[in-house]
Formats: sequence, C-alpha cells, structure tokens
Amino acid sequence: MRKTLLALLAAGLAGPALAAEPCAGDAKAKAQALLKLHAETTAQMPGTVGEIKRLGDIKALKGKGRFDVLETTGYVYKAEYRIRLIYAQIKGSCILMGQEILEVSDPY
Repeated sequence: MRKTLLALLAAGLAGPALAAEPCAGDAKAKAQALLKLHAETTAQMPGTVGEIKRLGDIKALKGKGRFDVLETTGYVYKAEYRIRLIYAQIKGSCILMGQEILEVSDPY
C-alpha cells in the first residue's frame, strides 16, 4: 500500500486531496473574509468561495524570496469575483503578503 502511494505521488497521479496546496485551507478562509468585507455579505445573502488553485509564483518585491499566488472565485447573489491571495514561500507556514479582489463584470 505504501509503495503504491509513493509511486502514485512520484508519477503525479495522486488525487488533488493528496497533492493539495499547503495553504489552501488558510486561503479559503481569507478569501471568504475578503469577500464578506468587499461585498458586505449578510446572513440573508451569504457569499461562497470556490476551489483554491495555484497560479504559480512571483518574485518578491524586495530580496530574493518568492511568493505563491493562489486564486479562487467568490459569489454573492448574482455577482462573481476573482480573488487572488499571495503567500510567502516559507516552508511550514502560511504568511499572507497580499490580496486582490475584482468583480467579474463589464462596467462599460
């Protein structure tokens, strides 16, 4: 069993639950809080947040570090939002360095 699991991980064939982003749980909670703040959600009109996916990494603004960029979609009633969360790449911790929320709409 253990050898099979290791072989699946090495081949990249394990399911998303096994190869999940380490900060996905924190990102989901932070995205929910950001959506609540931005869209002023209520008990009658709660917002929901979709699955967290990793977009890649970017160079830190200062120094030699890198940041992970995680993205999700938020929904409130008929509005849709793109939410990006930027985390420092520090093993064993989830340090949020930045966040972005944009409504997916055409204002023109």
